Amino acid sequence: MMANDENRDDRDELTRRRAAIDALDRRILEIVSERAVHAHAIGLSKSGPAYRPEREAEVLRRVVEANNGPLSNDAVAGIFRAIMSACLALEQKLSVAYLGPAGTYSHVAVTRHFGESVATEPCVSIDEVFRAAEAGRCDYAVVPVENSTEGAVGRTLDLMLQTPLTIVGEIKLRIRQNLLARDLALHEITRVYSHAQSLAQCVQWLAQHLPTAARVAVASNAEAARLAASEAGAAAIAGEAAAVIYGLDVIAAHIEDEPNNTTRFWVLGRHAAGPSGKDETSLVMSAKNQPGAIHALLEPFARHGVSMSRLESRPSRTGLWEYLFFVDLEGHRSDAAVAAALAELKQRAPFLKLLGSYPTAVA
Repeated sequence: MMANDENRDDRDELTRRRAAIDALDRRILEIVSERAVHAHAIGLSKSGPAYRPEREAEVLRRVVEANNGPLSNDAVAGIFRAIMSACLALEQKLSVAYLGPAGTYSHVAVTRHFGESVATEPCVSIDEVFRAAEAGRCDYAVVPVENSTEGAVGRTLDLMLQTPLTIVGEIKLRIRQNLLARDLALHEITRVYSHAQSLAQCVQWLAQHLPTAARVAVASNAEAARLAASEAGAAAIAGEAAAVIYGLDVIAAHIEDEPNNTTRFWVLGRHAAGPSGKDETSLVMSAKNQPGAIHALLEPFARHGVSMSRLESRPSRTGLWEYLFFVDLEGHRSDAAVAAALAELKQRAPFLKLLGSYPTAVA
């Protein structure tokens, strides 16, 4: 009799909690709908671009700072990104170009930053991603700029020298590499397809677990997944999104050699981003080929208290200078200290191009 009473109590508790969830779901829907009405009204009244990256960054930071659990900050940020994406689509459905095909990490980065309520255009090369946004076929472009293991993406940096696009946002995506195949055991795999950078990020794992399998570099991880889905004995290194799209099994998860392997992406657009309160400014400059030239260029930043988060040299392809230097600064170009340092730098650098000021990545 006691056991029956306990079961009845458990059922009553379950019923009560489900009823509470149903009531909360109705309230959430009402609140989200009310938010959408306000967002739509703001969109109709404002001029300029519908998408304001600084505003979205402010909202995401605020909700992450207010989060007390039990949901993770990433989960909370994802929920609010989806809400903002859907609200923005009421005003304008954005289109975003990325390095395709579907299922690449660039594709995942687009969804992470813009949510699901955008149109996406996969491109066959980074050059084509730039062209899609430059020509107005897409509103924005998402391009990889550096990986914590493999370093800078040279083609992106080269194209930033010439493009009229400006950086309006950044995405930092934790890269989790997976070995994917269809109905294969590990010992049956004879070929592993992946992008060259992904193969390089999994060298130690491959040497230990698949020492005799051929490693074949292809244009993208998604292309690797497509090939693995159609060839006997073939596997791919790619993300979980590619596994879902191409119907593959995850044979081994998280096979990257570096546990904190992260790729940074830039969001490029045809308008500038305003200050959000936590921003970064990227630029490229040249230095004269003489002693102390680099020191003279960096000195204004130190004197005005502007911190650098990145300084990277790259051979110049113009023939006018030996090297170009890509710099990331903490702060927005409109911040007093950054503006003062940039004004002095402009007088000292033989070549200077501001690539953009933009909100730092949130969650």
